[in-house]
Amino acid sequence: MNTDMKATVRMALLENAALISLLGGERIYQLAAPKAEEFPRITFFELDNASTHFADDKAFAAGISIQVDVWSKDSTSAITEQVNITMTELGFVRTSAMDLYEQENAIYHKALRYRTHKEE
Repeated sequence: MNTDMKATVRMALLENAALISLLGGERIYQLAAPKAEEFPRITFFELDNASTHFADDKAFAAGISIQVDVWSKDSTSAITEQVNITMTELGFVRTSAMDLYEQENAIYHKALRYRTHKEE
């Protein structure tokens, strides 16, 4: 099994019609958005992807951590709820959520971290 989940995560988020509606379009990007002034938007990246279970000196499962960042000029709550629904449906468990505010740009930023295990 392929343990590269980045394309799977992006596709699942894009398929969430409620999320796309809240974002005002398909504003979901890996690592960085092409337009810094585009709000609201989501960026995401892989934090960790490492073999976690072994048998007969071979890895058979990987632990995968993904961070999803919600960026908005207003509340991030409704968008965060839809991200949580999608990530849970993919088999991820949220391991942390941080409310951040970037005062110099007046941007609300919600950092969400998720973890799952996948067989290799």
